[in-house]
Amino acid sequence: MIGALLNALAIVLGALLGLVWRGNLTVRTEVFFKSALAAFTAFFGFRLVWISLEGTFMTEVRQVLVILVAAVLGGGLGKLLRIQSLSNQLGRRAVAWITAAQKNPPGRAHDGFLAATILFCAAPLGMVGAVADGLNGYFPLLAVKALMDGLATAGFARLFRWPILLAAAPVYIFLQMLTLATHDIALPFLEARHLTGAVTGAAGLLACLVTLVILGARRVELAGYLPALLIAPVLAKWFI
Repeated sequence: MIGALLNALAIVLGALLGLVWRGNLTVRTEVFFKSALAAFTAFFGFRLVWISLEGTFMTEVRQVLVILVAAVLGGGLGKLLRIQSLSNQLGRRAVAWITAAQKNPPGRAHDGFLAATILFCAAPLGMVGAVADGLNGYFPLLAVKALMDGLATAGFARLFRWPILLAAAPVYIFLQMLTLATHDIALPFLEARHLTGAVTGAAGLLACLVTLVILGARRVELAGYLPALLIAPVLAKWFI
């Protein structure tokens, strides 16, 4: 379970890079990074779905259907609970601090710290990645998020200077606590009922949806789909 540590290290390294490097990425380079991150996210997401499948062909078909239905129902429940609305409110507050710093740099240190902490902790890929890491040590999703956060922190460091790297601490604590809670509490419960694969598969599918957001192909309210991680084992218990 090293995903949270990788994320924290990437934030620190990204901040240091932003402090020492004054150049700007070309449009071509930005497109390359965006495409590479999307490809890695899709690959590791589909791989997580694949390794969650087991049994006969028909059993695997039912598992895939459960994952898909869980995503649909999870999205509906998330909308009912207004999870995405809460996430959007936090995001707007963080963006307001960043915009203020862009207009009058350097921004206030605590604004940068709070903005980075909110954006990096509230990212759905981080929550999904922490669950995957806690269930079976699958850290590649958090590794991809670490790269995203490191690149973002490099930009933030120019606005808020060195205090931005302090955001690595709360991000590490949040992700590590979620990972450990999944491993120590949820995993024994799921393993005893042979439901681990359902949650793992749902996590992989949600990670794949992140690809659409990275590429800007479609606006997906990712946070609203997080309840799928809870619905998937319930459906699996009934139908598999």
